[in-house]
Amino acid sequence: MKKTQLVFVPAPGFGHLVAAVQLAKMVLERNDSFLITMLAIHNPIYGGTSKNTESLASIHTEIRFIEIPETIPAPPPEALAVSPASAFTSYFIDHKTLVKDTIVNQVMAHNPAPIASVVVDMFCTAFIDVAKELGVPSHVFYTSDAAFLAMTLYLSDREDKGEPKFSPTDTDYIIPCYSNPVPYRLLPLLHIDVEYEAFANHGREFKDSNGIIVNTFSEAESLAVSALLARDDIPPIFNVGPLIDHKGKSLSGSDAVKRDEILKWLDDQPEKSVVFLCFGSGGSFDEAQLKEIAIGLERSGHRFLWSIRLKPSKGKPQASFFDNYGEILPQGFLERSKNIGMLCGWAPQVEILAHKAVGAFVSHCGWNSTLEALWYAVPIITWPLYSEQHVNAFQLVKDLGLAVKLTLDFRRDCPTDFVKAEVITKAVKTMMEQGGELRNKAKETSEMAKKAVVEGGSSYVAFGNLIDQWLGGKP
Repeated sequence: MKKTQLVFVPAPGFGHLVAAVQLAKMVLERNDSFLITMLAIHNPIYGGTSKNTESLASIHTEIRFIEIPETIPAPPPEALAVSPASAFTSYFIDHKTLVKDTIVNQVMAHNPAPIASVVVDMFCTAFIDVAKELGVPSHVFYTSDAAFLAMTLYLSDREDKGEPKFSPTDTDYIIPCYSNPVPYRLLPLLHIDVEYEAFANHGREFKDSNGIIVNTFSEAESLAVSALLARDDIPPIFNVGPLIDHKGKSLSGSDAVKRDEILKWLDDQPEKSVVFLCFGSGGSFDEAQLKEIAIGLERSGHRFLWSIRLKPSKGKPQASFFDNYGEILPQGFLERSKNIGMLCGWAPQVEILAHKAVGAFVSHCGWNSTLEALWYAVPIITWPLYSEQHVNAFQLVKDLGLAVKLTLDFRRDCPTDFVKAEVITKAVKTMMEQGGELRNKAKETSEMAKKAVVEGGSSYVAFGNLIDQWLGGKP
């Protein structure tokens, strides 16, 4: 069979990398005539060669990984802390020549098969220009939800019309992709002018691509999908999700032992009795908040599995797992909770959410985690931490009716957003004792997700249309 190439350029964040690899795997499962190359950009936050990239490359040998040389200076730490979207955007712009040279010298020169598309991450729109210079199509892979994609396009519309940026004194915003007015406080990533401008520019640049691939399914976000379809100024939208790696990574040694311990503990718990707390690859808390979580969980009286991570100390880029829980958590907590709770560091999240013992998920509302919870019909208790997570949580609670609010708000004058034990207790008890309607809605959404990806389903059809476009068939 004649081969065709795809070149993926994901952002180096773990969630973005995993989603890109899962998309690539799904492409190969649907049509094995593609040759896929993944260009790995150095992560400026953690430094050195990304262990995540190395791990993914060792597992997914059907995908060719090429590391981009680490010659571009990392953004200043203060810029990454205050305006990460803008800082990363500039960082990727500085990679344009390196990415172009890599495609020419290590992809095109390596294999004469034509390139059907350069598939760029939602933050890597600078490489749409690279594809144009090479005379090949480009597609944006939007790793977040359709509603936030519509929001990003809405920002570019506002900028193009000369409308002012968002302000704390504004009334709540009427945005077509949300059924409820959106408060300013739920949009922390847009509170700073350069961040607002960065997202608006991305929205403008999306229009220069040949298509936008979204990790969602139309049934879950019908309002946002309708808002996107109503536009005539954007390229085709392909809703191909949920893209979930149900098998997870291959484990050995101590990681395998930890996973087995967690799953064995869950096996011993009653069905839907456990609250699972996990906050993504970037989620962590200081000692005071960890103590408050412990108090809130204990007072709730419900079983829990808590993936616990300590916020990094000053000067360290990465949060850390730890096992000296007794030195940080309230005195006597470990002894009092030993029969109903389990603490862990890293957790096999997909396997946990798939387990019959799990009845609720306290989550940061990152989109990958949200899709995993929806797939396995686990209702969510929202605790967003950064980026678009606050508006994701808002959509889950207000628009979709799939979550209980633990917290939604962001206050820049109180960046720690300290959450008190009584708030945690109330949210857990509400979900576990009065969450029947939410569980039913989660089950319905799970069934829709599973239908979407099988033959004849909305995402299956969209995926087929995307592959047809890449192979020169219908758009």
